[in-house]
Amino acid sequence: MFTFQKIRSFLFYLSVFLFFICLPFILSFALGYKFNVHTLKFVKTGLIFVRTQPAGAKIYLNGKLIPERSPTSMQELIPGTYKVTLELAQHYPWKGEVEVEAGKVNRVDKIILFPQRPNLTQLNQEKFSSFRIDAEKKTVYYLDQEKKVIYRSNLDASNFEDIATLPDKFSQIVGWEISPDKKKLFVFNHHQISVVLFDTQIDYEFSSPSVFLDYPQEKIIDVFWHSDSYHLVVLTDKHVQVVESRPAALPIDLVELNKGESAAFYDIKEDVLYFSDSQKSPDGSYYNNLYKLELSTNLYLLERLISQPFGAAKPVQKEEPGE
Repeated sequence: MFTFQKIRSFLFYLSVFLFFICLPFILSFALGYKFNVHTLKFVKTGLIFVRTQPAGAKIYLNGKLIPERSPTSMQELIPGTYKVTLELAQHYPWKGEVEVEAGKVNRVDKIILFPQRPNLTQLNQEKFSSFRIDAEKKTVYYLDQEKKVIYRSNLDASNFEDIATLPDKFSQIVGWEISPDKKKLFVFNHHQISVVLFDTQIDYEFSSPSVFLDYPQEKIIDVFWHSDSYHLVVLTDKHVQVVESRPAALPIDLVELNKGESAAFYDIKEDVLYFSDSQKSPDGSYYNNLYKLELSTNLYLLERLISQPFGAAKPVQKEEPGE
């Protein structure tokens, strides 16, 4: 009987001893801490959240496969740098290093695992030198400079057809663009612009199928369609101009440029031209600045801008009674 009581007492005191010894570990784990065997200290842990597209990828943490698949969280990680590898059958793997911070969640949730055999479809049926995509109309336009032909197809490669023939005498194409109404296009080189109607249209308002606009004294840098599909916004080494896309049209000089070759962007939704140039400031100095030129659809307003300083239009004089 005495021996049994001694054993019970020993086990009791041993349990109490072990309880107080393990209590810091239990409380630490409950509060998000973990014992670091390298520093022999309790440190607050962090976690890594992983999500992939598609889901279901295997996750290797420092080279060891964990049981869970993406999306998942890896918790109770001691702060530091971890090597993460994500693998999914028939997809390219993803590898990276993830930094875990104490008490924080590091999200690795923008991972796309791309297939090893992508869905690749050939859209063209003829050779081409450049193309344009109309995402809204789901249409592709192709330019073949050698044959001087414009082709068109749907985004699914169906309905492939030739829709325009470029003039034979037009060479060295620098740029081209489809009009907003999808009925014609312009091509240009450094000294000439040609507007060509698509062969499928019959409502051409011009006197000839091809319109040529010559710039013998100026170098054309870039050309843009106005939203009305009739006017062209032309950037040369000397001017910003608007010109009608009709034979013998005379350009209107809106801005005289000083830089020589300016960079430009045209917002066709707002009919606003952004361009860089060195314009004279009020203190008499010249600075390289970015300018915004609003192009109204009021053609009379555009005509009033001729020969006026940049950004200033000539006021309209009222006629006196009896004049």
